[in-house]
Amino acid sequence: MRKIIVLEHISLDGIIQAPDGPEEDTSGGFVYGGWICSYSDETLGALIRRQMHLPFDSLLRHTTFEIWEQY
Repeated sequence: MRKIIVLEHISLDGIIQAPDGPEEDTSGGFVYGGWICSYSDETLGALIRRQMHLPFDSLLRHTTFEIWEQY
């Protein structure tokens, strides 16, 4: 049986949306995208790259799927 590993970017106030940039997902009038960029560093980048380069399956909500579908 495989492990379930959750790799999530979440703020202390519970925001799980648009970690990359303010234009990434503005649905519902959300204007705070890109919040994680100022907290990122080489260590975090290395950890995320290591995890994302392993084989994995993704479970996406329809909104995220629509954003990623073009890729």
